[in-house]
Amino acid sequence: MARAPGSPPPRRRLGGIVLDPTPLRLDRDYRLLWTGQAVSATGRAITQVVLPYQVYVLTNDLLAVGILSIFQLVPILVFSLGGGAMADSVDRRKLLLITQGALMACATALVLLALLPAPPLAALYAVAFVSAGLSAVDQPARSSSIPRLVPPERMPAAISLNQAVFNASAIVGPAIGGIVLATAGIAAAYVVDVVSYLGAIIALLLMHPIPPAAGVARAGVGAIVEGLRFAASKRPLLATFLVDLNAMVFGSPRALFPALALDVFMVGPAGVGFMASAAGVGAFVAALLSGWTGGVKRPGRAVLIAVAVWGLGIMAFGLSTFSFPLALLFLAIAAGADVISAVLRSAILQVLTPDSLRGRVSSIHVLVVTGGPRIGDVEATAVASVIGPAGSVVAGGVLTLMGLGLIHLGMPEFARLELRLDEGPPPDDEPPAPAATGPLAVGPADA
Repeated sequence: MARAPGSPPPRRRLGGIVLDPTPLRLDRDYRLLWTGQAVSATGRAITQVVLPYQVYVLTNDLLAVGILSIFQLVPILVFSLGGGAMADSVDRRKLLLITQGALMACATALVLLALLPAPPLAALYAVAFVSAGLSAVDQPARSSSIPRLVPPERMPAAISLNQAVFNASAIVGPAIGGIVLATAGIAAAYVVDVVSYLGAIIALLLMHPIPPAAGVARAGVGAIVEGLRFAASKRPLLATFLVDLNAMVFGSPRALFPALALDVFMVGPAGVGFMASAAGVGAFVAALLSGWTGGVKRPGRAVLIAVAVWGLGIMAFGLSTFSFPLALLFLAIAAGADVISAVLRSAILQVLTPDSLRGRVSSIHVLVVTGGPRIGDVEATAVASVIGPAGSVVAGGVLTLMGLGLIHLGMPEFARLELRLDEGPPPDDEPPAPAATGPLAVGPADA
């Protein structure tokens, strides 16, 4: 792709493999968004570890943890599409300020509940419900803002940087959460989350507005339908959604971490943090070495390979009950493959979607990537109640691989997809493409 006049020449990276930090150096508002997210995501990762643990300790029941996931899933299903339409029709920066402030209030409510001698389980479920609903609005606005803050040639790097900070927080957050949980208790862990939201809010206040694209319709049912129609017309988008749903519904072992730590590996509450941190380490290393993804000629095929590695890694994790360190290694490998899939799928979405629709299509993506694991939590805990947590993990890996094979057989054109990830999205006046019915190639064959 030709370089824009006056833009600096691209810096050489180590073999084109190491993560490219150029967007942090050149794009001020992206740097602010990224920095604020780095702080708040760390606190959020603590709560994601502590809340299921608190529910499990209160009830000693894996199904109660599964019910928590249902309370987090329902608002995602209900609010994600509307949140995406809202992100397309309002200033995304203002919307993020509102959602981050409200999420901070939810974290404060968890602190107050944790200070009670016997926190009502219903109240914990209620806070989880509200928080998930707010995240369903926050995430489409956040992800759809990135292409407005960086030029097309730096968008794959920006997506990889987002994955890196998310997964770095998944290392630091659970590690901090496990230590604070073991030394100062549940309430103190939630306090860290409350404070972390201040970083995100301050960063957003320093950013410029991100107004909606010209001519975008007001949020409503018609706008949602328009986004769904566009997504349905793009088979590569459908394939990315199906592949991730399959991997998360069957393969995600997150809800089983408390039972695995306490009842299988016998490593205590700190083990919950170790498992989450191991996944974060694998994902972070993969994100750090994801610079090559921007040059992939067939991203669909790369996604399929990455998800296959995820399924195999999850199987190996579940079979390694005899060695906690080995289980952590396989979990890290699986998480690394998952983040490569996530980078490629996000780039495919951003390239194929014009800005006027990006919030709505991103909301479908959010619905999949956040709703899928919640369904997976329910599936994993239900299976674990019959065959045990380790058996549930192994079965999830097997089902992931079987589902991936069926998707490949039903949509073979996804593996042949040719797409230049650094070309940027189509112009806003480009009409949606008709649904593909045969072998699909987007962009020149030699891209």
